[in-house]
Amino acid sequence: MSRSALAAKAGLSINTLMKVEQGQTRDPGVLKIAALCRALSLSMDELLHDAERLQRPGRVSRMTHGIISVGYEGRTIDAFVDALVRAGVQTVADVRLNAISRKAGFSKTRLREALADVGIEYRHMRSLGNAKENREPFWDGRAEEGRRVFREALGSPEAESSLEELSELVRDHVVAVLCFETDVEKCHRKVIIDELVGPSEIPVAALPL
Repeated sequence: MSRSALAAKAGLSINTLMKVEQGQTRDPGVLKIAALCRALSLSMDELLHDAERLQRPGRVSRMTHGIISVGYEGRTIDAFVDALVRAGVQTVADVRLNAISRKAGFSKTRLREALADVGIEYRHMRSLGNAKENREPFWDGRAEEGRRVFREALGSPEAESSLEELSELVRDHVVAVLCFETDVEKCHRKVIIDELVGPSEIPVAALPL
């Protein structure tokens, strides 16, 4: 169910629903929660049971900083944005050379607008894009060759500046490093992520499908 459909069914504004989803409302009120439960065909008892289960000791909490690797291949823009919100992403670093796409919603302007609607910052880092002539190795089983060529390209002043910017950002923000390919092993963003992590202990995760 889309956010707009759920908001309409529960009789809430989209802004109110978004704040509840993102934990920005400390006490949303029992009436709002009850309305959401009805809209989702969920009882209050089931909701409380799930909340208690999720708060049990030993559960890994949502990231507070670090890197989330994501390819938008096979995703819709609505599902993509919702997944980012659930993961706590604060900034999307688009590392495509050219931020254009035939998939609806994933070209630069539309993507920036969709992310802004849920409070996520968008940064297009063109200097971290992979040159067109170096894409084939990633697609035909020569990924290590492609990574080697791309590592050399990261020596440019522009790329080094972008890497430094990202390195600072991931220390206290959750940053999604975005490209097209779902499989990070077939994408140049793996090199970028490896460079950012280095010997540090910056957490890295993949955006769930």
